Amino acid sequence: MKRVEQIENRRRAIIETALNLFIRKGYAATRTADIAREAGMSEGLLFHYFETKEKLYLSLLEIAAQGKDNVFNAPASSPVEFFEATAQTVLDYVAREPFAAKLFVLMGRAQYDEGAPNFAKSFSMRRKDVECAVALIEKGQQDGSIRKGDPLALATAFFTAIQGIAENIARNPQMPVPRAEWITDIIRGKQ
Repeated sequence: MKRVEQIENRRRAIIETALNLFIRKGYAATRTADIAREAGMSEGLLFHYFETKEKLYLSLLEIAAQGKDNVFNAPASSPVEFFEATAQTVLDYVAREPFAAKLFVLMGRAQYDEGAPNFAKSFSMRRKDVECAVALIEKGQQDGSIRKGDPLALATAFFTAIQGIAENIARNPQMPVPRAEWITDIIRGKQ
């Protein structure tokens, strides 16, 4: 194995192990010694890759935020198409990649984990994401493609459904994945 591959494999092992421990035990209860042991390396080697537990946690949140940013850049010709494409992208990804489903769990828990660093709370549903979703819902309400109702409440229902599905898949990867159109029907107007 080439050195570059070995470095990448170790880094991946640390990231995956840390993710599993953080979602299972929480930030404060997860020790770097636990991560190192479960990843099959010394704590010193772990610190070679990540200087602190906080930086490791931040790396996981940044990976999750990148994924979320990719979702919000989905091309669509209408608000309903955007939400359906978003649901499809997320559901395909979490069904194919258990790591992605676990990132949803981490993001959800970061808001409430009292032991987590303060920066973790800012990685959950960011204000600009909510504003983007609300604006699209309002646009869809004007053309009748999205149901009437409070746009913020509709956006919350849509994204909470996706969050819940991802968390269920993280706990049970064999769980069947709902169809994206079912999730979109939460906000779809009557045709």
